[in-house]
Amino acid sequence: MITKTLNIDYKDLKLSSSMIESVLGYKEGDDREYVKSLIEETLVESQEISNIKAQFIVFNEVHFEADTKTVGINKIKFQVGKIVFGQVKKADSVAVFLCTAGEEIGVRSRNAMKDRDFLKGYIFDIVGTEIVEAAADLMQGDLEKNMRDSGKKITNRYSPGYCGWDVTEQHKLFQLMPENYCGIKLTPSALMDPVKSISGIIGIGENVKNNPYTCRLCNQNDCVYRGIRERMKQKV
Repeated sequence: MITKTLNIDYKDLKLSSSMIESVLGYKEGDDREYVKSLIEETLVESQEISNIKAQFIVFNEVHFEADTKTVGINKIKFQVGKIVFGQVKKADSVAVFLCTAGEEIGVRSRNAMKDRDFLKGYIFDIVGTEIVEAAADLMQGDLEKNMRDSGKKITNRYSPGYCGWDVTEQHKLFQLMPENYCGIKLTPSALMDPVKSISGIIGIGENVKNNPYTCRLCNQNDCVYRGIRERMKQKV
């Protein structure tokens, strides 16, 4: 079993004002000077307050049940649904991961909303999401490098609450991790605290592929992985 913790430097995320503007829906030619300055201010604040961590554990005891679209990890069964099952079913092992932007980003967003500064609160919320997803990209890249050295490949990452995988299964996922892992706790309703955190699985093996997210098979329009696809397009 492989366990790794990453303390990620904010600068390595390479977040930019234009990326946040794109998430907000602004396009080239829009009059957005005020919003741009507010985004830049928020990014500077976020660099100062972020406490970015990512960790993964690789489990070798995995099995798959095609009829029920179930993935078993260390004897805990996850009903991941057909989309996730289709991507990880050829894996020999599975990495369970957690990643967080830290507590303060969410606090700043909530406080701004309470002060009726809704735009800044919303920008903090978006920046927090972009931080944790960019950090997860780096974590995933680190895992991919580790596995490549041993002749294996990885799938994309998949989280409870997306791609047809019920969010309540997050309770099962946290059973595989040490308590307070990465400083993240789980509420009874399966939400994470800090709120700008993600968890999930990544398939590992010689026969898996890192396929693009199959958004055309899913009708969840507010899915974070649609945002990941857009971010990847911007990097190309």
